Amino acid sequence: MEVIAFFDASALIYLVEGAEPFAIRVRSALAQMVTKHPKMGAAVSRLSWLECRVRPARSNDLATLAAFDAFFARPDLVWVELNKNVIELATAIRVRHGLGTPDALQAASCLQLGARHLFLTGDIAFKKVAELNVRMLT
Repeated sequence: MEVIAFFDASALIYLVEGAEPFAIRVRSALAQMVTKHPKMGAAVSRLSWLECRVRPARSNDLATLAAFDAFFARPDLVWVELNKNVIELATAIRVRHGLGTPDALQAASCLQLGARHLFLTGDIAFKKVAELNVRMLT
């Protein structure tokens, strides 16, 4: 993989739940990225998994829950675990940039992928973290 696209929960929610106009923007941005980086991989944190499942589980939306489960079951998906290094980096990100805990954990998880990452999100707050290669999807 030459580039790894890290999906923030907001990017996955736009993609999987299909709310317009966001879903079409996400699909279009992803198509452009894949054209530029044909061997692009995909990565997520366990936090994204949790955040994506809450709303459909709460509302008993089994179809959406199944769509998320299918995405997260992809064999080529790279999982970034919330280990000691992620927690330490997330702490520094919270201190330096003022992001909340979930966002700091997401940023730190992505940064574990190294310099060839793309951080896909719909949340402009991540632009505060200069080290992130943020790609806004909205």
